[in-house]
Amino acid sequence: MTEKTEKKTVRYFTARGGRKTANAYARVFIGKGLLVNNKDYKDYFKTIRNQSVALGSLETSDMKAKIGVTVIVHGGGINAQADAVRNAIARALVNMEPTLRKVLKVAGFLKRDARMVERKKYGLRKARRAPQWAKR
Repeated sequence: MTEKTEKKTVRYFTARGGRKTANAYARVFIGKGLLVNNKDYKDYFKTIRNQSVALGSLETSDMKAKIGVTVIVHGGGINAQADAVRNAIARALVNMEPTLRKVLKVAGFLKRDARMVERKKYGLRKARRAPQWAKR
């Protein structure tokens, strides 16, 4: 008795990206369009800068016309969310097509930007700002 094994096809590839406190979960598939939180990316990211940042990894890899992406993003501000979306899409593209790794790594899209807001210290007004000193 011979058992027929079926090859499982993957419908999409996922990855997580981040920037500061913003986290993005990208799902890349064959299709067209970029949806961010179930909205078109132009409706979600109002400024041209954030739109171009979010699409950066797709344009660098020349996959914008071939690939569809859905992204869930939360936390942080709108600029950090755009960077997190770019990072997540780049990582998902590498999961889908490992040959794109070199191009995306040179562009700096695979590395999470680790800069964070410095925490406030006890006895200071802000992270480093000391209270004003009065002589009398």
